[in-house]
Amino acid sequence: EASDPKEDGTTQGVPWLQDCVLSLSPCSDLLVIAREHKAAFLSAKWQTDDSGREEMTLAVSWSGTLSSEEGSSTGRPDWTCIVVGFSSGYVRFYTENGVLLLAQLLNEDPVLRLKCRTYEIPRHPGVTEQHEELSILYPTALVTIDGFSLFQSLRACRNQVARAAAAGSDVVQPPPLAYKKWGLQDMDIIVDHSSVGIMTLNVFDQMKNASILGGFHASVKGSPPAMSQYMTVGGGPFTGFYYAVEGSSQPLLSHVALAVASKLTSALFSAASGWLGWKNKNEEEPGQKQKPKVEPATPLPVRFGLPDSRRHGESICLSPCNTMAGVTDDFGRVTLLDVARGIAIRMWKGYRDAQLGWVQVSEARGEREIATSPSMPRRHAQFLVIYAPRRGILEVWGTQHGPRVGAFTVGKHCRLLYPGYRLMGVNSVTSQGWHLHTQQVCLFDPTTGVLRSITIPFHLALRYTRLFHCFMFFVVWLTALLESEAQSILLEIKHPAIKKQALESMLTSKNAPVACMTNVTRALLASLKEQDPEAVDESLLQLCSSQLRLLQLYTDVQLLHTPDSSPTETESLSVAGIEEDLARVGPILQRYAELNSRPSVSFAQDPGGPLPVRAFLSQLVFEGGELRVVRGPDTDWTHLGSFLFWGCLSGQSPLERVCETLQQSGISPQQLLSLLLTVWLNREKEILKRADAIRNLHTLLNTLSSMKGALDESWDVQCISPWWQQVRNACVQSESAGAALLAGLVAHRAAKSSITSLAESKVSVCVCVCFQADWEFVSLELEQWVVCVRQLEDVLALQTLLSLPPPQGSPGGAVPRCSVKSLLESGRGGVADSVAKLIFRQDAAPEMLQDIVQRRVAEQNSEEPVEELLQLAEAEKDGIQRLEGNYGRFPHSLAPDVLWAHCCWEYVVQWNKDPEAIKCRILHFKSLFSSLSPSGISSMMWNTFIVKRFSAAAFLMEKVGKAPKDRLCRRDVGMGDAAMTSFLGSCVQLLQTLMEADSGVEEVSVPELCMEEVWGSAEGLASIAELALQQKAVHYPLVQHHCLLASLLHAAMSFSLRLKPLSLFDSKGKNAFFRDLTSIQLLPSGDVDPNLVAIRQEFLMQVLTGWVKAVGEAEDSGSAKTGGQVDWLAVCMELASLLQVSADILRRHLVWELYNQGLDLRAEEVMLEVEDKDVLGSQLLVLTGQRLAFSLLHSQTQTKATMELLARLPPTLCTWLKAMDPSELQCPSVSLQQSSRLVCRVIEMLPENHAQYSIALHLLEAVDSLQEHK
Repeated sequence: EASDPKEDGTTQGVPWLQDCVLSLSPCSDLLVIAREHKAAFLSAKWQTDDSGREEMTLAVSWSGTLSSEEGSSTGRPDWTCIVVGFSSGYVRFYTENGVLLLAQLLNEDPVLRLKCRTYEIPRHPGVTEQHEELSILYPTALVTIDGFSLFQSLRACRNQVARAAAAGSDVVQPPPLAYKKWGLQDMDIIVDHSSVGIMTLNVFDQMKNASILGGFHASVKGSPPAMSQYMTVGGGPFTGFYYAVEGSSQPLLSHVALAVASKLTSALFSAASGWLGWKNKNEEEPGQKQKPKVEPATPLPVRFGLPDSRRHGESICLSPCNTMAGVTDDFGRVTLLDVARGIAIRMWKGYRDAQLGWVQVSEARGEREIATSPSMPRRHAQFLVIYAPRRGILEVWGTQHGPRVGAFTVGKHCRLLYPGYRLMGVNSVTSQGWHLHTQQVCLFDPTTGVLRSITIPFHLALRYTRLFHCFMFFVVWLTALLESEAQSILLEIKHPAIKKQALESMLTSKNAPVACMTNVTRALLASLKEQDPEAVDESLLQLCSSQLRLLQLYTDVQLLHTPDSSPTETESLSVAGIEEDLARVGPILQRYAELNSRPSVSFAQDPGGPLPVRAFLSQLVFEGGELRVVRGPDTDWTHLGSFLFWGCLSGQSPLERVCETLQQSGISPQQLLSLLLTVWLNREKEILKRADAIRNLHTLLNTLSSMKGALDESWDVQCISPWWQQVRNACVQSESAGAALLAGLVAHRAAKSSITSLAESKVSVCVCVCFQADWEFVSLELEQWVVCVRQLEDVLALQTLLSLPPPQGSPGGAVPRCSVKSLLESGRGGVADSVAKLIFRQDAAPEMLQDIVQRRVAEQNSEEPVEELLQLAEAEKDGIQRLEGNYGRFPHSLAPDVLWAHCCWEYVVQWNKDPEAIKCRILHFKSLFSSLSPSGISSMMWNTFIVKRFSAAAFLMEKVGKAPKDRLCRRDVGMGDAAMTSFLGSCVQLLQTLMEADSGVEEVSVPELCMEEVWGSAEGLASIAELALQQKAVHYPLVQHHCLLASLLHAAMSFSLRLKPLSLFDSKGKNAFFRDLTSIQLLPSGDVDPNLVAIRQEFLMQVLTGWVKAVGEAEDSGSAKTGGQVDWLAVCMELASLLQVSADILRRHLVWELYNQGLDLRAEEVMLEVEDKDVLGSQLLVLTGQRLAFSLLHSQTQTKATMELLARLPPTLCTWLKAMDPSELQCPSVSLQQSSRLVCRVIEMLPENHAQYSIALHLLEAVDSLQEHK
């Protein structure tokens, strides 16, 4: 089925395949995708994936499948023909290789639909045999082509093409086609059709129609005429029924076929794209001189229809047996029509843009008794498949009035592909012995490219299915009152598959009581045993037997856990040796319980209360006659374990009777042990609150160990026991540190008792160790337990530390959990990494950590136990002091150098996530390193996190030529301007740390990183400390080169200066930036271009100016901040030496700026280091003149004495003062004492033969006179 689509464009978000025409072959091995003037053919090929599994992929399409004359024993197609209709009215026939076989113009309107009807074997005598036919729908006409003649013509064309291709000659023109053309009348719009086939009226209908049409005197023929029935959908009326009497119109011999069909040319596929290009409508047959003649259509009025003026049909789908048809309309309804009677028998609503398909299923031979009538034909059932794309659901309905038997959630852009026909070229003779392929309904998902077929079992159409639904109604409301009704309905069902499905549905019901389930299952089992063993379904019998045993087990365990069944063990039994262990770990265990006893969030969906019977049955299965527990999700596993053992652990159920019941059930001791440990470890909060839980656990472990199959009888005490290894595995994998430690202590004592008794019974020679006249057996198993218990104690201490609440005001989060397994898998730095994360969350200062370490080092000789340290830490206010308690357990893993390295790394990792919210405190740790050189960790931080943002800042400033604004900083560097200034300062400190570490690397010996003995088997990634020691040494000049750039950037950002930082360096210097610090680069050397030096000098002078201004503003406001606590004078002097700038020029400029700012005392200090006094004196003389000019000429409070003094001044000095501009002074209002002191300094610096020496003397006299008048 293919036609030229009319849609223009696609909807946004909808796959492009929605605008394509898709057609699938009945064998589902060929698929065609067509759109506008192109098409792709997809054929089926078997492929094998990487895992060795075979799967089918598609690669060819068609609209009609053809077979050879002789047929095939398998009924598979011999070759495939694709029929394509065009908007120009042409219909063309192609092979699967794209070779054009035949083309013919049947009507000048666009082709709307192409449908095919193939041969069907009559299932009953008297049914009219239907012939093959191809029908082509136009807007006002319907063309039908006889299938037999079409098959013969296409086969001849294909053979001719093959011979011509082999001989290299021209192809003979094809023979004409015979067809019928009907002009469908009395309908306004026709969009789809179905050709039902030839039908014959019965006598009653014939007489009824004759009397209605001809009246009372109408004559009736002896035999009813044969008619071809056609159904159309559209508008006005909604559905139309047409009948064409056979023999009323002669077939139209296509005498223009020879002129229409051009020479058979081959339009092969392009190997690159796989697309076949069609010709445009205005380019059809360019060599044709005149348009072919189109025969007129024979009028065919509508016999009757379903009138509905507002409803418009969209599509019609005929059932395989031609008795029913599904119609979709624009109201979102799906209507089921009775084809013979022409009435609507069913309607579904809520299926807008629905797509329909039919599935016909035959009954299997073994599904019903056929012994009485072996020749009885098999029954068939029909199901209507509805795909609703708006809802993304695929539904299967039984017809005519059957229920919905299936519903599937699929995508919203799928396509339902239903060919509606079988192989062509088959008749009553050639179909003998054929296995015709069943018509399939497939769903194509364009988003994934998956083609799914729909298979429906036959029994869903039987009456037992209705009984099944009735039974399910009783199951939903199953009580003791409805138990007999549900039982009778279940026994009435005869089909084994439906009966099994009904039983499984009852057992999985959440409302059915367990007593009713047991009674119904027992009745069904008894009914099956009364029947003939050969006629009973074996799987159903086994299901009833196994489920009945499980229901009885559920009932017995439930009765044992009821309050009436009080435990028989009333005496208090103590566990030998456990008191000493509890006394040792008691304080830390108590603190752990307090930290983990905070209320947590719970949801209504969380499992609570008793275990439902359906959950119990879903987790236990019988395999080979043995009961096995199926491991499901952790919550279900814990719920099952709680149902079996929680009553025993809490002391509310008899332990021995429960264990005896479980042992008789056949569950293996290993699975019971797994369930017990799961309950113990997952219900930690409740366990820690019960004092008797430890004793009950010890009793349960001993009871389970004594079961048959728990401990191997041939087990040697010098080998590891799989039974106790299972306990250790559960403890080391659990993140419940407290419960795991208690389980380990109890299991250790139980294993020790078992090994001792076993060794004594075998009278084996063992290595013994004497302790206070007591003999203790030593074995590999006990050594494993000693190591495990020590690891669990360490994990408990570490978990207690990690459970500390964060400081008030900090964002909360889930408490990190650890286990023995996670620590072993995290490598040698797992403990330090966990503690470093805690230090970051606690926002601990490095000084406090250093104090803890120093105190711990001082106490190393006094082996203070962990409990005393914990008590000491509890007395202190800050919770981070609890870290002291872990140094005793992890002396090597938490060594100061290792911990500092991990802290630095954790801080820089968190800073990289949010550079503005988190302060970059990594550099504060550099003073804490002792033996572990900071060079490695600093180099790692630089290469991993710092250099990327540092280079971005440099390039940004080079681009804008000044300190960038906040928006640009956030865009390119990922932080604001304030954070970027702090970041650049940190970069300077980090690079200085690298240089200091590199200069002193020979003085520090490389430390040896060790691990605790019990944690020596840790495997995983290398720790940060190990990676730091593995780093290569940095190249000092290259680090200094980067530090120089960082200082320039920091200065520009601190004082908002204009700067292109990379322009201050030559080509060698630019190329060396942002390289690996361990590499050797070609750096600048020798003399530098004077112009470049001038630029550098100007920038450093701007830095000093900005710093002096910041100092002046700070002193005016009384603040201590002077340029971010950076000694910019020292920085500039150091930069001057590296940039080959004269330091004396910078000092002179600084002195002038300090006097200009009014900071005379600071200026006098710097003045002592100036070498060129003459130049400085001349500069300061001008500044003194500006101060005096401001006091005499520009002051707002000029007095009479001042005016008289100005008149007595020498004319030369007066003229010189008037030429001064006091507006250049940053602080013009200074005391006369400061100005007098400055003039004296100037006179001291200027030689007597200096040109301005006399002016300096006059200035001194003027200032002194002004002081006297003041």
